[in-house]
Amino acid sequence: MSSLSSALSGNEKADGVSGGGQSCDRKCSYGYASSRGKRSTMEDCYEARFAQVDGCTIGLFGVFDGHGGSQAAEYVRKNLFENLIKHPQIVSDTRVAIFETYQQTDSEFLEDESNQKHDVGSTASTAILVGDRLVVANVGDSRAVICRGNTAYALSEDHKPNRKDERQRIEEAGGVVIWAGTWRVGGILAVSRAFGDRSLKQFVVAEPELQVYPSSLSLLSLSLHFSFQTATHPLKPLFLTQFFPFFHV
Repeated sequence: MSSLSSALSGNEKADGVSGGGQSCDRKCSYGYASSRGKRSTMEDCYEARFAQVDGCTIGLFGVFDGHGGSQAAEYVRKNLFENLIKHPQIVSDTRVAIFETYQQTDSEFLEDESNQKHDVGSTASTAILVGDRLVVANVGDSRAVICRGNTAYALSEDHKPNRKDERQRIEEAGGVVIWAGTWRVGGILAVSRAFGDRSLKQFVVAEPELQVYPSSLSLLSLSLHFSFQTATHPLKPLFLTQFFPFFHV
C-alpha cells in the first residue's frame, strides 16, 4: 500500500514521483506513482489528465513501458493523447478513434526517428473515459486491472510472442518466434506488439486490443513491472479503495 499512500500524499523522491487529481465535477479521481527501481535510468512514462472536447469531459490515463531507451515512451506519452483528442470521432466512436490514433502515433514516431540507428520501442496501456464508457486499450504487456468487491480482474491480455494467436500472426507475416531466455520475436523482443521497434515493425505492430466497460468501477489500475504480472486470473486485490483510477509505473 506504500505506493497508494504516496500517491495520495503527493510525495516526490529523487528516483520517483507521485500525485493525483480529480475531474471538474469531482466524479472521478486518480492517483499515480512512478519509481525508477533498480535500473540506472528511467525508461517508462505515464500520463493522467482530463480534457474538454465538444463540451464532453474526457479522462485520459496511460502507462508506457519503454525498451531500448526512453525515447519511444516519452514520444507516446507526449503525442498519443494529443492526437486522440483531435480525432473527429473521439466522442461519437471512441473505439475507432483509439484504434486509428495508436497506429497514427506509431507511424509518426517511426518517421520522427527515421535517422536514428538504435531501435527503441514502448508498450502502452490506456484507459479513456468518455461519458458513461470506459475504453481500455493495450499494446504489449502492460496491464489494466479492475477491482470489484474483493477480487481484481485483468481487463487486458499480454501481447507475448508465444500467445497462440500472436505467434500465428507473426509467422504468417514471415517472422519467427524463438526461445532466448524467454520467447522473443526474431530472438530479440519479448513482446509482440509495441510502438517503434523499426527493424521488427512487420511483425511487432501497434494495433491495440480494446475493451469497453461501464464507467461505474470502484478501482482501475494500469501498471508496469508489478507483482500481478505473474499472477493467474482472477487476481487477488492489490488496492481496496474508491480511488479511481490508480497508476503504478
